[in-house]
Amino acid sequence: MADLTKSPDAALAGLGELAARRGPAPVHLWNPPDCGDIDMRIAADGVWHYCGSPIGRPALVRLFASILRKDGDRFCLVTPVEKVGVKVDDAPFLAVEMRVGSSERGQALTFRTNVDDEVAVDDEHPLRFEPGAADGLKPYVRVRGDLWALVKRALFYDLVALGVCERSGGASWFGVRSGGVFFPMCPASEIEGL
Repeated sequence: MADLTKSPDAALAGLGELAARRGPAPVHLWNPPDCGDIDMRIAADGVWHYCGSPIGRPALVRLFASILRKDGDRFCLVTPVEKVGVKVDDAPFLAVEMRVGSSERGQALTFRTNVDDEVAVDDEHPLRFEPGAADGLKPYVRVRGDLWALVKRALFYDLVALGVCERSGGASWFGVRSGGVFFPMCPASEIEGL
């Protein structure tokens, strides 16, 4: 447990480490009063901001990330006693590292997020691919609940290198497999000849 008698920085680091060890809080079980929105924003590059300034303490960001949930179209920080809304530019997390392994169900992909969550891609933690404004497809992986991580561009190229063509929904698709599940990226006809 964090020693709150130490300096505020040491206590904060201890709380962040505790949150990382325990994982996310059971925010899905809490229904506190809504206290409105606060001036907190998660930028598209994964940097958390409070009142326009970046939050530079990784332990504090991990602590906030552990109490984040999505209610409808709104992102909220939730504790047993209050809920406050925060702005998210794209996805609340970034997938910054990928490991490729194997399991009894075949190829197994695991992502690490910018807040040190480990996510094994499977039917509960799927990949999805959306059209981007300038860079083609944007891949996302579900972290928990309705919270997703944007897969960094360099990792997207690694996913493409692992891609295969399969039939899905009566059509031929290019995609990637993990945890025994095929995740289609685009119709196979769009990549023929490349």
